[in-house]
Amino acid sequence: MERTAIHRREFLVASGLGLAGASCGPTALAAPPMPETPTARRATAKSTILIWLNGGPSHVDLWDMKPEAPREIRGDFQSISTSAPGINLCEYLPHLARQAHHLALVRSLGQHGRGPNDHHPGFYYNLTGHPPGESFPNSRLALPDDWPFVGSVVAHKLPAHPTLPSLVWLPSKSGENGIHRPGAIAARLGVQHDPLYVEGKHAAPLDFRSPALTLEGDVTVERLQSRHELLKTISDAERDLERSASVRNYSLHQRKSLSLLTSQGSKTAFDVSREPESVRQKYGNTVNAMSMLMARRLVEAGVPFVTVYWYHDYEEDKKRGCLGGAWDTHWKNFSCLRDYLLPQFDQPFAALLDDLHARELLDQTLVVVTSEMGRSPKLGDPRSGGSGAAEPGRDHWTHCQTALLAGGGIRGGQVYGSSDKIGAYPADRPVGPEHIVHTIYHAMGIHDLEAIDNQNRPYNLLSEGSPLVELF
Repeated sequence: MERTAIHRREFLVASGLGLAGASCGPTALAAPPMPETPTARRATAKSTILIWLNGGPSHVDLWDMKPEAPREIRGDFQSISTSAPGINLCEYLPHLARQAHHLALVRSLGQHGRGPNDHHPGFYYNLTGHPPGESFPNSRLALPDDWPFVGSVVAHKLPAHPTLPSLVWLPSKSGENGIHRPGAIAARLGVQHDPLYVEGKHAAPLDFRSPALTLEGDVTVERLQSRHELLKTISDAERDLERSASVRNYSLHQRKSLSLLTSQGSKTAFDVSREPESVRQKYGNTVNAMSMLMARRLVEAGVPFVTVYWYHDYEEDKKRGCLGGAWDTHWKNFSCLRDYLLPQFDQPFAALLDDLHARELLDQTLVVVTSEMGRSPKLGDPRSGGSGAAEPGRDHWTHCQTALLAGGGIRGGQVYGSSDKIGAYPADRPVGPEHIVHTIYHAMGIHDLEAIDNQNRPYNLLSEGSPLVELF
């Protein structure tokens, strides 16, 4: 990858105000053969909403329950029937149970030992479709030559929206202190295909802010436009800098930021307070709920890809003893799910599916719920007291998880594949994250995955795996 050193003065000239965030090993696991029928090839998505349950939810407690397994596997929860015959979900997902006829559950998803059993490797694999390899520490940062985020590939391949970004990520970045985890950025595709980041607040769920749509200090839109015009008059010597691919990409990124700042439509699309109170109440009053509502507004406006990254409240987690944070239930697995996480997910996600369907948007919107991993089938995380703990937890488990898909031409009310009798490993029709990523591309009508690197050499953005066309 080309790396060009840019001095501070040159960087300021190249980037204007430097507005951020707009874009506006082992043998590969083969996909099982799929029937080639007209129905199987149907894909209708114009947009994708990716809901990322940060931390790794327990598949065996939520959507791949094992009621016949021993107590140390099946845990405390009961399953309930749903609107989809033959599909049961956790008793603490009552709203989602009424929307299950829209869902396809992929229960045979696993990472097959192609990376460490930890967050960053699972995050990278599930968001790019590329296995991280055995040496991928949880401390690893995102690198410029990483494989790109699935949403960045969608932004790269589809025509840009005239006034809105091509992909949006809300309400929190993926890493601590504003750092991106590996797999969350465009990386080798260029910064112009990074998401527009929109930040939310737990204390004020209607109050969203994007750095790219905010001018600081005494800078006005008019002043910014004047500065942008000045950039067009730079000398031939300074234009040499533009020939660097990295700076050229940043210039595109900066111009898109300017377009967003000067567009009233972009600000309107991000304003969930414009929704009727009755609609907001249907979703709920949390920042994650309002993020799902914003996702609906954005796809309704034509944004191709929106990520809702589950934003957990550190103080609330500590108060409840959910010390892993978010869906990382090392401690008090059942009470953290029952009393906290599941109610906050169940209501808004079910509302999103119902809302998209009522507005006739579901068939053109693919909705995906996934994460970096599942949880260990056997109760008793050693770090929280093991099986003898008063409220045992579940440990990391990248070997098996469940992905939920709906809309975008997906046939609802179906289960793809299965895990073994305790939910430890995929059994029937095993697949990997690359197949889920390929399925997103297929649903969005993206079949050409060739890209060109900074040396004008072609490469394939995802050569392993294939779409799960049987879902359509």
